[in-house]
Amino acid sequence: MPVLIKTLLIATRNPKKAEELRRILKDTGIVVRSLEDFPDCPEVTEDGETFLENAAKKAITAARHTGLITMADDSGLVVDALGGRPGVYSARYAGEGADDQSNNRKLIAELAPFNNNERRARFVCVIALASREGLIATFEGTVEGTIAKGPRGDKGFGYDPLFIPEGLDKTFGELDGSVKDSISHRGMALNRLKGYLVDKQNY
Repeated sequence: MPVLIKTLLIATRNPKKAEELRRILKDTGIVVRSLEDFPDCPEVTEDGETFLENAAKKAITAARHTGLITMADDSGLVVDALGGRPGVYSARYAGEGADDQSNNRKLIAELAPFNNNERRARFVCVIALASREGLIATFEGTVEGTIAKGPRGDKGFGYDPLFIPEGLDKTFGELDGSVKDSISHRGMALNRLKGYLVDKQNY
């Protein structure tokens, strides 16, 4: 029998990610907690070669530590002209401990020689859902787009101010949260997670 999920832990200390999940699950009755509530939860070294490996490692570690059903994601930007970089290194592209601004500056510099039609990219998000016994399910979302020549907008996080989703002329950093949720890689993956959780609740 599926477990009725009343509380879901998101394995992150990033308040924006936690708020995004709360926004998407707000009508389900599921309480979202984050690692801010569990300061002694061990840090996970994201040394996997794929987004799935990293997401699963984070989710399983936190689930075993807390006893809560846990979701974790690994998201990244894949740029064709850079051979798929930054990929799984997206969060630390400019080095360990790099912030969003440093990562964005490095990406802008590396893409400077490329024309608009050579700046194709995609955001990928893989979510892993785990219990203390191990991996339960995985969900993926991908959105195609291009990289702007400079940051635009102050919404979102990460590479959002540089990524222009296909079919739009605004970056993720310029879009309202509800619009971004409906088209973003994370929004797609999170909504697939939501569908799965709602099905389990109504089993």
